[in-house]
Amino acid sequence: MRNLSERYGTTVFSDQVMREYLPSDTYAKLNLTIKQGKPLDLEVANSVAHGMKEWALSHGATHYAHWFQPLTGITSEKHDAFLEPCHDGTAITKFTGKELVQGEPDASSFPSGGLRATFEARGYSAWDPTSYAFIKDEVLCIPTAFCSYNGEALDKKTPLLRSISAIEKQSKRVLALFGKHPSSIQVNVGNEQEYFLIPEEVYAKRQDLIMCGRTLFGAPPCKGQELDEHYFGAIRPTVNAFMKELDDVLWGFAIAAKTKHNEVAPAQHELAPVFCNVNRAVDENLLTMEEMRLLASHHDLVCLQHEKPFEGINGSGKHNNWSFGSESENFLDPGDAPEDNLQFAVILTCVIEAVDNYQDLLRMSTASCGNDHRLGAHEAPPAIVSIFLGDELSGVVEGLVSGQLAGHVSHAQLDFGVDVLPTFDRDTTDRNRTSPFAFTGNKFEFRMPGSSQNVSDANLILNTAVAKSLKDFADAMEARDTSVSFEHAALEYARKTLSEHTRILFSGDGYAEEWEREAERRGLSNLKTTADALPCFVSQKSIDLFGEMGVLTEPEVRSRYEVKLEKYNKLMNIEATTMLRMARRTYLPVISAYATKIAKGITTIEGAQPTASMAHERRELEMLLAGVDAIYEGIGALRDAHDATRALADAQEQADSYAHTIAPLMERLRASVDAMEPIVARDYWPVPTYDDILFYM
Repeated sequence: MRNLSERYGTTVFSDQVMREYLPSDTYAKLNLTIKQGKPLDLEVANSVAHGMKEWALSHGATHYAHWFQPLTGITSEKHDAFLEPCHDGTAITKFTGKELVQGEPDASSFPSGGLRATFEARGYSAWDPTSYAFIKDEVLCIPTAFCSYNGEALDKKTPLLRSISAIEKQSKRVLALFGKHPSSIQVNVGNEQEYFLIPEEVYAKRQDLIMCGRTLFGAPPCKGQELDEHYFGAIRPTVNAFMKELDDVLWGFAIAAKTKHNEVAPAQHELAPVFCNVNRAVDENLLTMEEMRLLASHHDLVCLQHEKPFEGINGSGKHNNWSFGSESENFLDPGDAPEDNLQFAVILTCVIEAVDNYQDLLRMSTASCGNDHRLGAHEAPPAIVSIFLGDELSGVVEGLVSGQLAGHVSHAQLDFGVDVLPTFDRDTTDRNRTSPFAFTGNKFEFRMPGSSQNVSDANLILNTAVAKSLKDFADAMEARDTSVSFEHAALEYARKTLSEHTRILFSGDGYAEEWEREAERRGLSNLKTTADALPCFVSQKSIDLFGEMGVLTEPEVRSRYEVKLEKYNKLMNIEATTMLRMARRTYLPVISAYATKIAKGITTIEGAQPTASMAHERRELEMLLAGVDAIYEGIGALRDAHDATRALADAQEQADSYAHTIAPLMERLRASVDAMEPIVARDYWPVPTYDDILFYM
């Protein structure tokens, strides 16, 4: 077996591979494109394509594909063979620079939100040289952007790349005021991916899991997560075998999978990679999710990436650890004395201002049918966006606002009281698990994204909002009265801006009812459902932000709103339809049959022994019959409301109905069915229960 370092990056056209397979002048020109955005001429593209093809063929590849991210949120690819037939019946292998740089996938079946009509279906994919090509299943996959015939972005990657350019441009303006001129600015992200693994055999028996990715019915298990014994516990052998294979595959893709462990809920797990630039981080996370789903089947398992597959226990998120900096420093590193670090104070001010100004957009970026079930409980943050800074930075902010910065903040030490164990500084940053946006030492951890989501949306908003705040600071400083020193003007700007945005800072319990009332008093938004959150995307404030920063045009914004709205309505329709069919065809016949068995038993026993007391049996029969009535009533109410909702012509009205009418009716029907599960005999119950699904060897 190869050692770890030899395995790493073996299926990636990495910088090291480029040096080996590309002529030195081609490599140098490609590097200028990657690092400085220099145009790539066709001659260089042809040379790169040849080297890429030779490397791919040497690793067994037979096809190539432009690998892109349409507005579905997942990845897509169309495979073309390297093989090119000749007129004499032979064949050669061929891959040109034009084929590398540009593809023409049919765009007709991808969502566009009205950006193109069916008769204008053609779309273009364009090579993104800043993200490594890789080999997957004998296919050379080339990360690409995807746009319409008229040039509008039809994907998730293009706006993300624009947002990176925006934050880089404005960061350089701010850094220049401090006498610094970095060659590049990089946004770094690390995504902690949570997921569930369950046996294939039980998955196959649950129509709701197959169709919706979550259980629409299910009574609580006898034991859930209340003992906290699964968290960081010994990993099941079957799961460990899956994790080992996953690590090996991801390391081959040069994805630095670093940490793996059991999460809090039974059958829940987490994988966390090392940070990298946000563009690659998003690509790598999507590839990781794809490989998780594929490799689970090798071990007779199914990987669930839904945000809330099981009611009453932890859901799955994707904590988005975000920072930015130059080649020599992390702008979110406070240093040993943050109160003396003017640059850090300015950057922190801009981040706080950005999150407060665009809190609704950040919530919107994480809105989904699945995440609506996750947010607000079981360690998931609430729908109210707030920032947790920790004691040290909270003191710095208070000092900036008051103009009375205190001396250096002292670090308390932890002492275990055992001589052989070391003492060390107590962490002054986040341990508040209910905070949506928490400072964690040298980065911010945005905890609202759901496990199934493409986090390009969340990072697009973060990058763009922070770029806007940086721009406002740079504009103010460049236009300041020159008789006022930069240091004084910057401190005054930070003081004034922070005083206007401290409402977003909160360090308490995000689940408390008092916080919800306090957040409302502060004027913070509380967008509890996707239907509530999506309209802010097309507000004038949002359109102005994206337009000013050159990230999205108004038509592109509106198209994304339409796509998100349509997806939410379709998913809710699938869930409601699945629930109605399961209640009618799966549960009602079984509950009725068991009630009939109990009734026949009562009749038989009373016939044999007229004086027998059958009070308990009659009580059980009454409960079953009452349950059947409740289920019938729930089915009728949900069916009628669902028919009315589907008849609505306006997509936003339909979403509102799904969120505020259909979802509560689904909860009501679920409760009626779930109440029967502990009563009906185990050999009658038609589907695997939570006990069966979550607790396996």
